[in-house]
Amino acid sequence: MIVQTIQTKLVEAMKAHDENVVGTLRLLISAFNYEQIAKQHELTEEEELAVIRKEVKQRRDSIEAYDKAGRTDLSEKEKVELDILATYLPPEMSDEEIVNLVDQAIIATGAKTMSEMGMVIGKVKSAAPGADGARIAQLVREKLS
Repeated sequence: MIVQTIQTKLVEAMKAHDENVVGTLRLLISAFNYEQIAKQHELTEEEELAVIRKEVKQRRDSIEAYDKAGRTDLSEKEKVELDILATYLPPEMSDEEIVNLVDQAIIATGAKTMSEMGMVIGKVKSAAPGADGARIAQLVREKLS
């Protein structure tokens, strides 16, 4: 399970006095605990990955907001946390792989118009649960328009 790995890394970071890693991993463990309480069972590996993805998305949103506000100091802190969290995720799919899945989903669903975009996105997400939803939506939109 990912939680045990992260707890081990937290202990190592505490011994190394790496405050960035310690803070980030503590927040991540807290997020795991909240999710476990909400689900009322031990988290599966897929659920743990979903928690990490959610935390990564929060960091990306924060970076964007801080950059718009001109707060580069806070943006840099979020970027460091994002890099730490990204190490616990499997590698993301390339655009070519997602395009292939989009093409297959369009053929499978017979979608021809933008009103059928949701069906295509759903099919692609079920085939690639770890892929970024915004990237999928953008590629589907390009294909259907």
